[in-house]
Amino acid sequence: MSTTKDDRDAGKAEGHSEAEGRWAELLQPNHLAATVTLCLGVALFAFNEFFISTALPTAVEEFGGAALLSWAFTLYLVFAIIGGALAANLKARFGARNALIAAALVFVTGTVIATLATSMPQVLVGRLFQGLGEGIIAAICYALIPELFPPRLVPKVFGAEAIVWASAAFAGPLISGFLTEHWSWRAAFFVNIPAAAIFIALVLAIVPRRSASAQIVQPIPLFRLIAFGLGILLISVSNMLQNGFAMAALVVVAIAVLVNTVHLDRRSRHSILPLGAFSIGRPLGTGLWIILLMPLAQASGSVYLVYGLQHLWNFGPTAAGFSSALMAMSWSLTAILVASLRSHDLRVRLIWVGPLLLCLGLIGLTVAIATAEFRLVFAGQIAIGAGFGVCWGTLSQLLMDVSPPPERDKTSALLPTLQSAGYAVGAAVFGLTANIRGFDEGARLAVMRDALLAVFALSCVISVASLFFGIRTVRLARSRRPTRSEARAQRPVTVD
Repeated sequence: MSTTKDDRDAGKAEGHSEAEGRWAELLQPNHLAATVTLCLGVALFAFNEFFISTALPTAVEEFGGAALLSWAFTLYLVFAIIGGALAANLKARFGARNALIAAALVFVTGTVIATLATSMPQVLVGRLFQGLGEGIIAAICYALIPELFPPRLVPKVFGAEAIVWASAAFAGPLISGFLTEHWSWRAAFFVNIPAAAIFIALVLAIVPRRSASAQIVQPIPLFRLIAFGLGILLISVSNMLQNGFAMAALVVVAIAVLVNTVHLDRRSRHSILPLGAFSIGRPLGTGLWIILLMPLAQASGSVYLVYGLQHLWNFGPTAAGFSSALMAMSWSLTAILVASLRSHDLRVRLIWVGPLLLCLGLIGLTVAIATAEFRLVFAGQIAIGAGFGVCWGTLSQLLMDVSPPPERDKTSALLPTLQSAGYAVGAAVFGLTANIRGFDEGARLAVMRDALLAVFALSCVISVASLFFGIRTVRLARSRRPTRSEARAQRPVTVD
């Protein structure tokens, strides 16, 4: 493929721009407010997750209705996914600024309802609104990264967001636990309100109004959004069932709904998914498989690892929870190191290492359970966190870069949505696996170990699939040269 002088000049300019990226630039006056805004958008999602997970059990004790506890997380997740799928359309229809403010107000409304609740059903309504608002916020914040920052700083922004996640993993449970213990669980909910108010103020100051030349707005694909939400809801509900056959049937129905909805979306003139989504012949398609499969595989640890540490090795809650914090630390530290690499091509070549480290970490967890060697758990968690840190930011940037400009909002909005879907599907699949193997609260230790061994062995298989797509994504990305229009599209965007 021949290249023109403009193409070569664009490539040289891009390479020069990439080499000049510095962490300190994120704190300079022309980028500081945008950095804080996007990181705060992520923080609302991250801290809310850890705040609520810590405070909700106390709310259940006050109201009763323990059977509804899982629904507080299920409804939040389902509506966060729906909000994420809707985000690109809302951004095009109303502009990022108006959509973010409206979503933040929806989130605040949900927080107020949950904070003032006098029963568990009211808490569930609040969680529904929180999920919808947060899904939109997270997706649009992803879409704004390439709009508010030049390409050389995009890896640094993802690194900064990794720091936010690590901070939430550490500080979230501590702050929420302190507020719940010394004041009330309502205080842990209420903290989100001033944070959301600051976020709205920053959006008003930083995010530009939509220009008059906004793209043609597509109609909202309501039927497909409902179908996507229904599929995820069925998967989440299946994880609550005790009967293995009923659980398997519901998972099969849910997957059938999701697959058929994806096929329907591909044939639609007004699609939710970007062009080439999940195609194995394009880097966008194979990259999206990684975004889905890595969280799906890691969900085994998210659901069962702390429980296993407490029951197989008699760890206390704090010591068991340290394993999750260890993964978060590893993820953040690795993400910062990778984002500091000046060569974009090198970061792309390292994408496949992420699924490889995930696979090795999950193998370590499997061996730890099989041999009763708990120290392998911590090594495995470090490897898993490093796997996400190595590839997640670079992969997200790559998927935005390889998407045609009109499709980039769809791709950006899909990333956090697909990640949440991966965790939801993983929780259901591993819940089904554990139940089939006899996992139960009163199960004998040998039965529990056998069930967890099956769960983590399956997660290893899924991680191998993500490794396949990781290798293929790198090959497709390196064999693909950017066109002239794409090179120009990747240049810094100036916002008046």
